[in-house]
Amino acid sequence: MEILSYFETEDRDHWYKEIGRSDWDAASFLQWLIREGRFFETLGERSRLLLLTEGDELISFCTYSETDDIPDTELTPWIGFVYTFPAHRGHRNVGKLICRAEEIAAEENAERVYISTDHTGLYEKYGYSFFTSAVDIHGNSSRIYSKEIQKR
Repeated sequence: MEILSYFETEDRDHWYKEIGRSDWDAASFLQWLIREGRFFETLGERSRLLLLTEGDELISFCTYSETDDIPDTELTPWIGFVYTFPAHRGHRNVGKLICRAEEIAAEENAERVYISTDHTGLYEKYGYSFFTSAVDIHGNSSRIYSKEIQKR
């Protein structure tokens, strides 16, 4: 398996189509951000789209970004758009991407990293703890998890 950064790959069209195989509405929104050239405007200039791949197959993806779906917050950075294709679930594949995002956070001297989700019991496996609840951009309550970043 290999982790790629979408905007640094030469075959973006292929990976864009792979993201589109997802049955998740947020993946469609992610594709729209890419297609309309609004990814960096929306998520922040230093944001990245991380892809866990096996050959030409996309296994998992997530973003590492300055902002997420929680408005009016100074919390940053965020791990978002976390998705693993059904055939690859249950093997902690997304943990590889989360680990890479945490490495980027350490390189940027971030003290913590945050995840906004409605899941319970998923991110705790990767060392995240419930931080607070907040209302997301859709008006829904979201659980915010955080993890302290170890300095390197």
